[in-house]
Amino acid sequence: MSEPTTGLAPAKRITADVARSWLLVSALNADDFDSAHLSLADQIVLDIEDAVDPSLKPAARSHVAGWLSRGGSAWVRINDRTTEHWNDDVDRLRNVPGLLGVMLAKTESPTEVTATFDRLGGSTPVIALIESALGIEEATAIARARGVFRLAFGSGDYRRDTGTSAEAMAMLYPRSRLVVASRIGDLPGPIDGPTVTSDPSAVHEQSELAVSLGLTGKLCLRDEHLPVINEAMSPAPADVTWAREFLADFNARGRLIRDGSDLPRLGRAEKIDQRARALGIN
Repeated sequence: MSEPTTGLAPAKRITADVARSWLLVSALNADDFDSAHLSLADQIVLDIEDAVDPSLKPAARSHVAGWLSRGGSAWVRINDRTTEHWNDDVDRLRNVPGLLGVMLAKTESPTEVTATFDRLGGSTPVIALIESALGIEEATAIARARGVFRLAFGSGDYRRDTGTSAEAMAMLYPRSRLVVASRIGDLPGPIDGPTVTSDPSAVHEQSELAVSLGLTGKLCLRDEHLPVINEAMSPAPADVTWAREFLADFNARGRLIRDGSDLPRLGRAEKIDQRARALGIN
């Protein structure tokens, strides 16, 4: 396994609360960790759950813990609370330097999040990956759980669980429910599931759809999808210009409310400006 080239800064690292692209990397492919670290991903997630056969999970844990201990930094997708692998995952990762947080697979209750958070020492953030009908129905409670950092949508497993198609209309309810739950839980916008096709136009279309529903991040399986996701999930230049011009005018008139549309426009302008600044958009 190669040493992490952490002396080279990633192309751009956006904080996890506003991160758009979340690159999943199989924990078995240790040689890919460095390239992921240097990629355009806002955040990287080393995957020791679905990407790893049960017989190979001990080796995957060792790859991850070793790379993180030698100077790497990443999130890690761990196995769900109900499996025998969860104990080994959290015990191996606890107190490992470089661990930014964990993504808890197949979350279906707030107690699973809190148990993970506590077992990791009470300071490691947990992204609840919701992948089933039960998880979607419990999303509001999960969003309020102690230790939860953000919600994410496991769209593939959700479709397998419910028989839902991948069509946008069919997936509207679970995505919107995660958005509403995140707002109620005072969390950042949720992270959408990955686009499995290699077609960049499909990635862009699905990313824009997610943004229109209120999701602010997206899981990703391919390096070439990263710039597409980052662009589609960033505020459009025209929107940033409008927001900053509106705020400048609003402040210049002493923040005087002129009519009933001012407050809604103010809220939208402030959100656009705050997100643009967090993403380094000038």
